[in-house]
Amino acid sequence: MTGFLKGVATALITPFTGDGVNFETLEKLLAYQEEGADAVVILGTTGEPATMTQEEKEEVIRFSRAHVHRMKLIVGTGGNCTANALSMTKLAEKLGADGVLAVTPYYNKCTQRGLVEYYRAICGGTSLPVIAYNVPGRTGVNILPSTMAEIAELPNMAGIKEASGNMSQVMETASLIRGRCDLYSGEDALNLPILAAGGAAVISVLANLVPKDMKILTECVENGDLRAANRLSDALLLLTRACFSEVNPIPVKAAMALLGFDVGLPRAPLTEIEPQHLELLRSAMKEYGLEIRA
Repeated sequence: MTGFLKGVATALITPFTGDGVNFETLEKLLAYQEEGADAVVILGTTGEPATMTQEEKEEVIRFSRAHVHRMKLIVGTGGNCTANALSMTKLAEKLGADGVLAVTPYYNKCTQRGLVEYYRAICGGTSLPVIAYNVPGRTGVNILPSTMAEIAELPNMAGIKEASGNMSQVMETASLIRGRCDLYSGEDALNLPILAAGGAAVISVLANLVPKDMKILTECVENGDLRAANRLSDALLLLTRACFSEVNPIPVKAAMALLGFDVGLPRAPLTEIEPQHLELLRSAMKEYGLEIRA
């Protein structure tokens, strides 16, 4: 299927207190995204679901559904156990999600045939649009273009979030799925080239900070104004580098704290941002014109 997502989907952080989710801050983060994003992705990599209890995940979905109005709500449901991924997908549908993001199985290192069967099972168990998430640097599994072409035949497969970092592969995948399901950028450093290659949307970490500007970037490409898109992409370069100076979501959580949001620290085994990277982040944010409030 095509057309499920267009523009900007923010890979949202999960704010924590010392002993749970900070729902007061989560409400503020969702309201901040309503100013520019077309969708939010909760419980994706940036949301740290690997360190959350099942009860916390369910509470976050319920709360987000109650506080997301204009945007689409997409829930991360993938995992390295197909049965659990399917159960999580059904829960997301029951709680009112508009779509799900299903990362490839990790650690198991399944075959390409295993990937097809994994997505077949998830798509077959829900009526929601499903986005495949290819991030081999984290999972050890890569959705090859020919495999994605087969996965694209599933009726409710909405597209692929590409974060392989391999533009040659992205271009081949785009050519094979075009018109059958959509291509989404899953790597902020490659947002512009992926959009220019026909990407329908960006699923962006950086949009936590600048949802309006990420929306402008997608609109520039859609309108064919690549000169303006390049200017904005150039301006975002230092901020993008700073937001990935350590493993995601360590820097972006620190950045949102600098903007004045009480997001707490990443959960172990992730650690607080290193001092030198915090200063790099602070400098990049100031240079971009963001107001430091903390």
